[in-house]
Amino acid sequence: MVKRVFRITNDSGIHARPATMLANKANEFDCVVTLNALKKSVDLKSIMSVMSLGVNCGTNVEIICDGVDEIKAIEELTETIITLNLGKIL
Repeated sequence: MVKRVFRITNDSGIHARPATMLANKANEFDCVVTLNALKKSVDLKSIMSVMSLGVNCGTNVEIICDGVDEIKAIEELTETIITLNLGKIL
């Protein structure tokens, strides 16, 4: 299991487009990918679950990957967050 914490810095937070891109990226991996934010945990592979959190700018989120390709998953999800200018690693 690997974890990484991010601070969301995008003024719009995690809205529809980045939620879709994160979920699509998470679905590429053969591991469980969880997003923790606002005292809730959701499956990052589910766009609707990610959207249901309502993550705004300034929120800390934790991504946890657990499974066969967890290292590759956390690295590529980190790259996606940074490329989208969605947040920064804490």
